[in-house]
Amino acid sequence: MNAAISIPVSIRLLVLLIPFGLAVRTSGAEDWSRFRGPNGSGFVDTVDLPAEFGPDKNVIWKTTLPPGHSSPVLSEDRVFLTAFEDETLLTYCLDRRTGDILWRREAPRDRSEKLDQRNSSASPSPVTDGENVFVFFGDFGILSYDLEGKERWRLPLGPFDNAYGMGASPIVVDDMLVLVCDQATGSFMIAVGKDDGRTRWKTDRSEYKTGHSTPVLYQPEGGPRQLLVPGSFRLTSYSLDKGEPIWWVSGLAFEMKATPVLSGKFVFIHGTSGDQAIIPDFEKVRPTYDADGDGRFSREEATKDRVKWFKLMDLNGDGYLDANEWAYYQSARATRGGMYSFRMGGRGDMTEENFRWHYPKSVPQLPSSLIHENVLHMVSDSGIVTSFEPSTGKVIKQGRLEGAIDRFYASPVAADGKIYMVSESGKVAVLKPDGSLEVLALNDLNDSCYATPAIADGRIYIRTRSTLYCFGR
Repeated sequence: MNAAISIPVSIRLLVLLIPFGLAVRTSGAEDWSRFRGPNGSGFVDTVDLPAEFGPDKNVIWKTTLPPGHSSPVLSEDRVFLTAFEDETLLTYCLDRRTGDILWRREAPRDRSEKLDQRNSSASPSPVTDGENVFVFFGDFGILSYDLEGKERWRLPLGPFDNAYGMGASPIVVDDMLVLVCDQATGSFMIAVGKDDGRTRWKTDRSEYKTGHSTPVLYQPEGGPRQLLVPGSFRLTSYSLDKGEPIWWVSGLAFEMKATPVLSGKFVFIHGTSGDQAIIPDFEKVRPTYDADGDGRFSREEATKDRVKWFKLMDLNGDGYLDANEWAYYQSARATRGGMYSFRMGGRGDMTEENFRWHYPKSVPQLPSSLIHENVLHMVSDSGIVTSFEPSTGKVIKQGRLEGAIDRFYASPVAADGKIYMVSESGKVAVLKPDGSLEVLALNDLNDSCYATPAIADGRIYIRTRSTLYCFGR
């Protein structure tokens, strides 16, 4: 005769819920609440992620959406992203469990910024504090909604003058929303109250030009957290209470687009500069270039074989290079670009004291790098993958991914002993994290992809041009 077994009610309820996808989560969904997840690292601690997936394999759900380059971010039970449809700017909220669209909201739009072909009018990623969502559009400014889609506040900003279009994403820090707005002229960083949108502080960054790096947080020993923000030629650490510079390191590229990544006491940051050259002073070349004697150089005077990147260096867009713009051109051509590693901390200019190593060769323009299991990985826009020893900068291996020879704009992400790299044409290479560049699986989503994936609770969320996928075992 079988004896009856008494099972506690709480356990019986849990067993009943598991088949319906409501099992206890292994990590907080808020971990991927911003661009590139926890502190912009691209890594989250979860398990049981699939290596193999596709439009009809290991699909938990898939939802058709309008295009946009913003990355999905997650609250406990929602997914947020932005999009555009014709001239309409949109914010979407989806159910994390089913992929159902819960609401969509239109943002005001009375202008259209200049965009690089690799950018879109919905590129900055949302950020959520778990109870609200915040979005930034270069053609309007910032909006905040609650979880039901009710607008809480709005803050118009701009218009902006960025050669590529705006791309930095906002982040939430305690009770503030922080956004970096670097552009050709008038760059600034702003912090507003996340509950009312009122300005707490606004920091001038006019010395920093075109770029779109999203900041990360640095926690020094025995002190308050700081904001690490890359910009033209420099990485600066700011105070959170007033937005004032604390320390900085120089020598970086003139265009900074990648998000820095941290490991222990060290920061890793890369940027591109093009061909390095020594450019003579403005007054020295005036007799040659300034044919009409008006104290500036027109495009015709500074012919193509003399001045590279004329349009990019013409910061105010008036069709001429003046003395200040020429000085910026000198600095831009003098920088080496590449991957840098610095120790963090200090006061003032810490370039020499904090410098660790520099890798001067070709690095990505857009994809941020990734540290996982003590290996630094980066993938260039052209698809060259390089792995490094983070402590020394020694290259472990470099090469292209077989089967995914393509362009890459999304940043790599990692979890569960796997690194995911998503190409422009939707090839997703899953790599071992040991630096060998060994491909565990190669998946094809059959659609273009520019957005960085999100990961949480054994699921990976990948956005293509037309679809948001949730993949899991």
